[in-house]
Amino acid sequence: MANTLFDKVWDAHVVRKVKDGPDVLFIDRHFIHEVTSPVAFLGLESRGNSVVYPEKTFATADHNTPTINQHLPVEDPLSANQLNALEENAKKYGISHWGLGDKNNGIVHVVGPENGITLPGATIVCGDSHTSTHGAFGAIAFGIGTSEVEMVLSTQCIMQPKPKSLRINVNGSLGVGVTPKDVALYIISKLSTSGATGYFVEYAGDVFKEMSMEGRMTVCNLSIEMGARGGMIAPDEKTYHYIKGRALAPKGEAWDKAMNYWQTLYTEDNAEFDAEVTFEASDIEPMITYGTNPGMGIGVTKSIPNADDTDSGAKSYKKSLAYMNFDEGDAMLGKEIDFVFLGSCTNGRIEDFRAFCSIVEGRKKADNVTAWLVPGSHKVVDQIKEEGLDKIIEEAGFVLREPGCSACLAMNDDKIPSGKLSVSTSNRNFEGRQGPGSRTLLASPLVAAASAVEGVVTDPRTILAASC
Repeated sequence: MANTLFDKVWDAHVVRKVKDGPDVLFIDRHFIHEVTSPVAFLGLESRGNSVVYPEKTFATADHNTPTINQHLPVEDPLSANQLNALEENAKKYGISHWGLGDKNNGIVHVVGPENGITLPGATIVCGDSHTSTHGAFGAIAFGIGTSEVEMVLSTQCIMQPKPKSLRINVNGSLGVGVTPKDVALYIISKLSTSGATGYFVEYAGDVFKEMSMEGRMTVCNLSIEMGARGGMIAPDEKTYHYIKGRALAPKGEAWDKAMNYWQTLYTEDNAEFDAEVTFEASDIEPMITYGTNPGMGIGVTKSIPNADDTDSGAKSYKKSLAYMNFDEGDAMLGKEIDFVFLGSCTNGRIEDFRAFCSIVEGRKKADNVTAWLVPGSHKVVDQIKEEGLDKIIEEAGFVLREPGCSACLAMNDDKIPSGKLSVSTSNRNFEGRQGPGSRTLLASPLVAAASAVEGVVTDPRTILAASC
């Protein structure tokens, strides 16, 4: 029988099948951070257990970290305690730890790939829902809860029912100004935030073949926002080129052996999926959300739909618009904004900063906009400076901050004030996600940049056309 990519990787990691129950799955890579790991370590100690394979666990500080003055002590006592607990637990159990000030520090889903920890055919977990990011490499990657973090620390295994499989095809060529973020938001707008519940997604088709590795990471990152357990893309030459030579990637004979395995990681002809959908790239334009979940998205030139034209319940739909202070039929273009956030595990990589700078170069930040530009890691910061993007950012009136999750989830000092409207390149626009009472429009780095210089929601294609 022909196998899917997902079947190949999952089945290769099953340690034991439980009759009428979940599979016991071996985990190759376990990422931890300061928020979901402290309680897991307490549970480990209360049971007298230890970390069975510390070399397979990697710790980095990201959620609670400040993005300015990282050389100073963290002022918030809860954040400081969690960061200290991560450092102490990593030291106690011999786990690699990249804390504040470490040259490898950054957002967990950024530093994993850029250091060669994330590999094709691996199983990867983290106490963070956007672990699906790593599926861009042909890995099975998904978020887990705190009790499961403890389970992986102590056994290197996890009990999971095998999800169903869903293939999402996007064929054709993307238009000018349409980015991987737009592709993901478009798919979510069509499937809804629950449309892929119970499935593990494989992305296929022309668009994903042409997409860069960083673009693939953005798409896989957002898989969870349509309810999927995770998302993955078959590895290819782009994948191997990205990985080769990175600090913790296989080398020499180990590389050759790994390549022999990686090249078997594809969906075979005639393999069957539980469900399959297909979209055309030409139907996708720069996207923006207007409500309080990532599925409430439209093309930036469109108007907010009426409740009767959506699959949402009228009461909850109107409640969402009331929170956003929007009305049915409103045009999104021209809405005045207050904040712009560039960053997060979704769009905090070097390509995102290049895209942002392609719009703001030679222009100035609008006076009514406060902008937070937050790289995903110190390696991204170094590359920004190496390419001179920091000069473009500074000359346009923006300030480059230090790495961290920042305003993606407001667990740190970077909170959007109540009532203020933010164009954000992050992954969620839930009520209060970026700060109590804050209002969030999810968008690509290009839409964020265009809006930042115009002071209102802007179609980046108008600026790109003027630059030609």
